[in-house]
Amino acid sequence: MPWFGRIMRRTAFLIDGFNLYHSVKQASKHLCLNGAGTRWLDIRALCSSYLSALGREYRLSEVYYFSALAKHLEATKPEVTLRHQKFIKCLKSTGIQVELGRFKQKDILCPYCNKRLLRHEEKETDVAISTKLLQLLIRDLCDVAVLVTGDTDIAPAVRTARRLCPTKEICFLFPYLRKNKELEKLARTCFTIKARRYTQFQFPDPVILHDGTMIHKPGKW
Repeated sequence: MPWFGRIMRRTAFLIDGFNLYHSVKQASKHLCLNGAGTRWLDIRALCSSYLSALGREYRLSEVYYFSALAKHLEATKPEVTLRHQKFIKCLKSTGIQVELGRFKQKDILCPYCNKRLLRHEEKETDVAISTKLLQLLIRDLCDVAVLVTGDTDIAPAVRTARRLCPTKEICFLFPYLRKNKELEKLARTCFTIKARRYTQFQFPDPVILHDGTMIHKPGKW
């Protein structure tokens, strides 16, 4: 049957923002781009580029981006949150749906100096991705879910989704240096993003939003 006569498979991408961010940051360092960086990433374009590898009948339905704003740094490093907010505006301008969690304060005991240290941990992202995965599949909002992460915290949700929705397809798109063998066993199809691929899908500088607002690429991004 010609490809245009096939039933199109609605494909949703679920992005673990922090997992992808640290991957992109490492890629910039390993590629030695003289400070140019690869963090100004057009995530929707990157995801779309993998549809042909899945098959001609796969079409992009939605892209969901999960992250959190480091508001605990605003007093000392306000530029961190500002950069992230600008990047999120760029993602939204491409139609990506953004879901934000939060950072939670946590006291830990240093095993070396035996002192109490204050740390902040990103919370809710893994749960949010897991919940969205099950929602999309159970409510028949997509035929294929592509998880862009290498974090094994998502594994229980994937197992549950496979059991409850056996006709649905779950794939992994592992960020650079985030390939995981445990997760690889849970999916029929897996891909790994190469560092150089990030350079091929960068936002223009500046990004011009629908209202005419211009957002410039941060330095070293």
